[in-house]
This record gives sequence, C-alpha cells and structure tokens, in this order.
Amino acid sequence: MARSIETVHTHTHTHTHTHTHGYFIKKRELKKIIEKDIFRYNGNKKLKYPIELKFIIRWRKSKYYKQNKMWCRFLFNYFILTRYREKYHFQIPIATNIGEGFYIGHFGRIIINPKATIGNNCNIAVGVTIGQENRGKRKGAPKIGNSVWIGTNATIVGNIKIGNNVLIAPNTYVNYDVPDNSIVICGKSIIKQRENATQNYISNKV
Repeated sequence: MARSIETVHTHTHTHTHTHTHGYFIKKRELKKIIEKDIFRYNGNKKLKYPIELKFIIRWRKSKYYKQNKMWCRFLFNYFILTRYREKYHFQIPIATNIGEGFYIGHFGRIIINPKATIGNNCNIAVGVTIGQENRGKRKGAPKIGNSVWIGTNATIVGNIKIGNNVLIAPNTYVNYDVPDNSIVICGKSIIKQRENATQNYISNKV
C-alpha cells in the first residue's frame, strides 16, 4: 500500500532501519519499495531494466546503506550511482526524499534539489528542474504530492506544495502552490481542475 508523504516520527537504535521519505524502513521494506519501482516500469512482465530504473535502484540502495552506516555496501553502490550520474546527467542527491514507484521517463539532464520531497507514483521527464528559492516568502524547496506527472523541461521552484493527481505540462515554470486534481499549462501558467488529470499518463501505479 502506498504511503503518504506526511512525516511519521519513529525511533530506532539499530542499523536495520533507515529514515527515507519521512519514515524509518527496514531492509525488507527497501526491497518492497524497489519492487514497486520495477513494477512502474515493467508491470508484471520480466523485462530488461532500462538505465533509468538501474539508476533508481542504485539511488535507493546508496541512500539506505549510507543512513545505516554500512560503508562497504554504500561505496560499492554509490560508485555505480556516480557513473550513471556522470554518463546520463541525473542530478538527484540521495538526500532528496522520494516516494515509492518513482519513474524517470528518459535519460538526460534532471536536476532535483536535496531538500525537495516527491511523493508516490511520480513521473519525471528529461530536462526537469526541481529547485529552491534562496530568499523571500517562498524560500526553500518544493513538496510534491502523489501521482504527479512532470513534463519535459518543466521547472518547479520554491517552498511550494504540488497536490496529488497533478499534471504539469512541458516547459512550464511553477513557483506557486497547485491544488489536487489539476493540469498546469505553460505560458500563462493556467491551472485547470480535472479529476482525471493524470489518466493514461501515469501507468502501473503501486
């Protein structure tokens, strides 16, 4: 079952848990999260993993092993992760909080701020930037809800909230809150309310 992006405070004194996406997980939960990422790409079919999925898996493992101070496993996974970053230009720090069922549409430059939060079943296309504002009333990084589809070359910046079931069209600049069930269109940044905003855009939800 998909978890919400709200923070849950749990305490542990062992190295079998890690704090990811606002809550502690055990290693078996990490495995389930990776399985959900795989399902987003392949459904129930046993297919070859694309580069984007390989990156996500190494990103998950690097984050887990670092937070649990399992340094040998961390260094092994982080070395591979770094190679993917340099070759395919995925700039997604392991400090970023990303929910289950993450989907990168194509390899190419993607930039995400380490303080950003991304919910479950989110799709991100090439050229997307999710960044912070350094001053003013929107100082900080975005909080993105569940089932959000972000199109090519879209930019989302500042301490804003993007609701659930939101489609952000390609080449759109967003520095304001977006309510649930919305389509955001570039140009004049028009928001249209749609219950089926991401229908047929986000497949194999977990």
